[in-house]
Amino acid sequence: MSKTIAFEIIQKYEPIEEVRKAHQMSLEGFTRYMDSSECLLFKNECRKVYQDMTHPLNDYFISSSHNTYLVSGQLVGPSDLWGYVSALVKGCRCLEIDCWDGAQNEPVVYHGYTLTSKLLFKTVIQAIHKYAFMTSDYPVVLSLENHCSPAQQEVMADNLQTTFGESLLSDMLDDFPDTLPSPEALKFKVLVKNKKIGTLKETRERKGSDKRGDNQDKETGVKKLSGAMLFKKKKVRKLKISLALSDLVIYTKAEKFRNFQHSRLYQQFNENNSIGETQARKLSKLRVHEFIFHTRKFITRIYPKATRADSSNFNPQEFWNIGCQMVALNFQTPGLPMDLQNGKFLDNGGSGYILKPHFLRDSKSDFNPSNIKESMPITLTIRLISGIQLPLSHSSSNKGDTLVIIEVFGVPNDQMKQQTRVIKKNAFSPRWNETFTFIIHVPELALIRFVVESHGLIAGNEFLGQYTLPLLCMNKGYRHVPLLSRMGESLEPASLFVYVWYIR
Repeated sequence: MSKTIAFEIIQKYEPIEEVRKAHQMSLEGFTRYMDSSECLLFKNECRKVYQDMTHPLNDYFISSSHNTYLVSGQLVGPSDLWGYVSALVKGCRCLEIDCWDGAQNEPVVYHGYTLTSKLLFKTVIQAIHKYAFMTSDYPVVLSLENHCSPAQQEVMADNLQTTFGESLLSDMLDDFPDTLPSPEALKFKVLVKNKKIGTLKETRERKGSDKRGDNQDKETGVKKLSGAMLFKKKKVRKLKISLALSDLVIYTKAEKFRNFQHSRLYQQFNENNSIGETQARKLSKLRVHEFIFHTRKFITRIYPKATRADSSNFNPQEFWNIGCQMVALNFQTPGLPMDLQNGKFLDNGGSGYILKPHFLRDSKSDFNPSNIKESMPITLTIRLISGIQLPLSHSSSNKGDTLVIIEVFGVPNDQMKQQTRVIKKNAFSPRWNETFTFIIHVPELALIRFVVESHGLIAGNEFLGQYTLPLLCMNKGYRHVPLLSRMGESLEPASLFVYVWYIR
């Protein structure tokens, strides 16, 4: 630390005037400095947008939610505008909207063939419009799960155009496109993701014409959910697509995934796929190189399997490892997957867009997350010194027997966890002074998670708080780790005090 920086710190944090004038620091001043935001584990540089935002959209991880309108389970319970508001406030950039025909020619949003309540499509769109760019300037993608008749699709098109106005992207940005535009070029734009008729050139030629009552047939597979047992029933029928809605789809055309060979031969740059977690997991094991080749070129969305009726989530890390841009989670469900989601997208100013590492973008790379051939590993050392005012256990039999687990999430070879000893009957100021070392082969994909638990012999350990962040967003030196609740809320002043060092 230079003298100039040291003097600035003294001026800012030293409360005693005589000590400050002597360019010295009292214990009180030092404590104030160590408790400040300048000594947090998360780097200040990562709190703002610092990455190159001029790459095409397919070069980014994009914060994405599944069935965004749901705030509890998938079969019963409320649909709520809060699902959209809270997701957008968290920096989510891809929202899912299930659209169905409603009464009085008003499309509704709900989880079809279930007992979830219904929202009017237009009120959903209005809520999204209000909060779309409150947290991030970068584009919002509306992923439409469209089951509406052509007449109500025309109502949807009208709603979208009336509500979003100039923000709604309804034409190409370039005359001769062959790559997707960048987040920078699409700032403050709303993109519609839906099935589409014809080409972008044909869409442009129709611009300004009256498209009412004009629609075409499209073969589609519709999955129906029957009762609480979730039996899947696949029925092929012709879905009529309204030209008015179809022509609002520009760079995010939903196209059914067939196989990687078909995509290589026929898939267009503006077409993207949604793949269920089960199929995606199978492909990631059997066809990993082809999968990564696919995600270099095309936006790929992964969504939870239908049997997750309780809105549980899968671990998103396995799909980030192969470059999937939109790994959609149930944002309303707390737990490890959402901790990883929230931690990953802290980066790049919480903008909801994170540039993928070069090896997931470079066509010459032969990267395989399960078989790392060449790497420049980081040796990460964390000395867990102490805890500060840790949350108390809810269990009446527990007197604050606390421990900390440090976990690494990344490629399979980097996944590991280590834990401290249990400090008995002291959640106010437990001291561990334990050092942990991790060798991390692919630091660009690694997330570090600190978990504080209350030790329990009979009922097992109880979660007290956690904090997750990307490894490359970690400051070195003596740092505070703020703790968050299961729902992601601050538990201030609860924190951990650590010393961090890493070399490459």
